[in-house]
Amino acid sequence: MPYAQSPLRPARHRAARVLAVTGAAALLLAGCGSSGSSGSSAKAADAPQSSGDKRTVKDATGKAVEVPAAPQRIVTLTQEDLDAVLALGVQPVGITNGQGLDAPPAYLKGKVEGVPVVGNLLQPVMDKVIAAKPDLILAGDMQDEQVLKQLREITPATLVTMAPTDDWKLALRGIGNAVNKLDQANKVIGDYDAKAKQAGEGLGPGKGAAVSIVRWNPTGPSWMEKKQFASGVALDMGLTRPKSQDKDGNAHGPALSLEKLDEIDGDWLFLSTLTDDGKSALKDVQSKPAYRELGAVKNNHAVTVDGSVWSTRGGPLAAGVVIEDITKALTAS
Repeated sequence: MPYAQSPLRPARHRAARVLAVTGAAALLLAGCGSSGSSGSSAKAADAPQSSGDKRTVKDATGKAVEVPAAPQRIVTLTQEDLDAVLALGVQPVGITNGQGLDAPPAYLKGKVEGVPVVGNLLQPVMDKVIAAKPDLILAGDMQDEQVLKQLREITPATLVTMAPTDDWKLALRGIGNAVNKLDQANKVIGDYDAKAKQAGEGLGPGKGAAVSIVRWNPTGPSWMEKKQFASGVALDMGLTRPKSQDKDGNAHGPALSLEKLDEIDGDWLFLSTLTDDGKSALKDVQSKPAYRELGAVKNNHAVTVDGSVWSTRGGPLAAGVVIEDITKALTAS
């Protein structure tokens, strides 16, 4: 059963998972036993329990999981998990391909040369996972109980690391806790916050611009809501969103027709795709009057970006790429 990466997965999967993990974010932070910039109210009594070389943590569903105190062989099943562990200085022994890709995400490729691929996103090949001999599996927002059961037979230290409404910072803290690097995770987030603020202050005339963030699907463009990953990075940089896109949420709107194409306009327009069909659809519309009449297009402020970064749940390394993409575009004009 194929999966696409939440929160940009089909609504039927997303709705089911919301019911399955209501309150998961709070439980995850409780397992972390630490407060940070996201406002965790975790208490000392909820801190992970240690027993010899093992620790007990809570995953994103609130499940108590015993993990190695110092895991040595980590398998990641999503690029968000991979992004997080790499940012924490941990090299995994097994990874999956990126969203919509038959290879690891390009922005992480140089960091995982030679690391075995054990399947596609959230679709692990069990024999390959077994061959990696993991002592910890980070399973993203996996909700397939049968797959989770198989993974837990390989190692009981298998964690669901993300709930549908978790942002990348909360997920990073949970992953940092699982690999016993919570302090480092908090530092990574603090460094990111400072970098985003500094980059936003240095945008010159582009400071505070209204940026439209759009994924082009085969059926048309969808703009990203404010709490979606790349949107959040833009807001952290002090940028704004066009009025038509000033909506809370962590997913994307419905695909728009040509008649409503003005909804994707802004001071700047950042366009991404995830599939070859999406790329073809974008190329086709770029010759049409409705697209060419957009203000951002007429001002040469339309920028194509990597969908495997911009259209995902994100992570600290991906956030750095978004900051660089925005900075390069807005300071080059």
